[in-house]
Amino acid sequence: MSVISQEEKKGSVEFQVFSFTNKIRRLSSHLELHKKDYSSQRGLRKILGKRQRLLAYFLKNNRVRYKELINQLNIREIKKR
Repeated sequence: MSVISQEEKKGSVEFQVFSFTNKIRRLSSHLELHKKDYSSQRGLRKILGKRQRLLAYFLKNNRVRYKELINQLNIREIKKR
C-alpha cells in the first residue's frame, strides 16, 4: 500500500495515521484469536484514540487531503461533534 510517498517524513500526519491504522489492523486480528488479552485491548483503545485525535486535527487543517487519506486507507470519517 503506497499511501505515503517516499519523500514524506515520518512525522507527517498522513504517515502517523497510516502507521496507526496498520497497528490497529494487526491488533484487531490478534484479538480475534486471543479474546481475553486485556492488555492488547487497552493498547488498541489507546491507538484508536490517538488516531482519532490526529484525524480531527487533519480535518480541521486540510480537508481535501483528509478525504483522500481516509479513502486510501479505507477507514470511516470521524464523528463531528
